[in-house]
Amino acid sequence: MSNTKQEGAERKMQLDLSAEVAAGTYSNLVVISHSISEFVLDFARIMPGVDSPRVVSRVIMTPDHAKRLLLALTENVRRYEYLHGEIDLHEDVANPEIPFVGDTRNEA
Repeated sequence: MSNTKQEGAERKMQLDLSAEVAAGTYSNLVVISHSISEFVLDFARIMPGVDSPRVVSRVIMTPDHAKRLLLALTENVRRYEYLHGEIDLHEDVANPEIPFVGDTRNEA
């Protein structure tokens, strides 16, 4: 007798990933804002000598997907640190104007 619930849990999702997207986009800053119905994540790149960060990607998601992302990132960071040691955040005390990676001062 087959257990369809178990078989469904073991299935892997196939992602359709173009070569362009697979190359990735570098981001060293994310500004997070939200409204009652969505979270907006603006991934940006800030470089020395440049006046303002340039947004390289914007991801918009529902609050329940934002929470799922939080849980997935938490679990993946936990696994990473278990294997490789604690991640040092290298707090940037020289430039306190750069927002923390979870800054929610602005609402969408």
